[in-house]
Amino acid sequence: MNYWTFILLFPLLLSCVTEDANDQSNNYSKYKKTVYTYSFSETPIWQEEFDYTGAPDPTKWGYDLGGNGWGNNELQHYTDQPENASVADGLLTITAIKEKTENSDYSSARLVTRDKGDFLYGRFEIAAKLPAGKGTWPAIWMLPTDWVYGSWPKSGEIDIMEHVGYDQNRVHITVHTEAYNHSIGTQVGKNKVIEGVSDSFHLYRVDWTPESIKGYIDDLQIFDFPNEHKGSATWPFDQKFHFLLNIAVGGDWGGAEGIDETIYPVEMVVDYVRVYELIETEVEE
Repeated sequence: MNYWTFILLFPLLLSCVTEDANDQSNNYSKYKKTVYTYSFSETPIWQEEFDYTGAPDPTKWGYDLGGNGWGNNELQHYTDQPENASVADGLLTITAIKEKTENSDYSSARLVTRDKGDFLYGRFEIAAKLPAGKGTWPAIWMLPTDWVYGSWPKSGEIDIMEHVGYDQNRVHITVHTEAYNHSIGTQVGKNKVIEGVSDSFHLYRVDWTPESIKGYIDDLQIFDFPNEHKGSATWPFDQKFHFLLNIAVGGDWGGAEGIDETIYPVEMVVDYVRVYELIETEVEE
């Protein structure tokens, strides 16, 4: 190539090099992965301190009512009566009572924040003291508000704390999905013996992010359920959920070793419920 030919072709050659560099840059941008680190707000975005007296605050709590066995052959009838759920001295008390109520032999309460406190991701903390005795089945848990993926278990369930009285001090943290649930033998959960769950308050907590659900008791992590990114059958936890607080009586699990009818009334006492906002920080890999 002579000098003048090179001079004439140089702009074209430079253009090709520039386009090739741009193509490489574009290809690189296609494969860049954006990841996030997760933390939580220092102050709650929703909280219930129970700093009043009387019925649970109706702007935060509603009731599930009835006595149809609740899918587990439970024996209680849930009411909205103050004998079963009331607030005093900074505490919520849910009480299960042995008394004929409608067609059931026991009454209790099941409080819910549905349409009053619905959350997608966050840190969820509840300080509670649990009932004791065969036949009790208290729970602090979450269900989907809109059931986007279908009926249970397709839309998911998050059990922040479950306890059955015949196995005193053993506390369970569990999730349920279409792919992972006890009805098909694939349930995913962990449990730990925590001394004094019925004698003193303990802190039950879940950290829920787009990538995992982690469970803690007294700030000790005992449970980790990662997002497998395989769709709603394994991870329906991209929708809003709400709280439930209740004491069930008997049932398939709670009554598996019988019911001690002499222990009633029994109480679950809740000191506070707090929700902290998820904070996402973008990091490029």
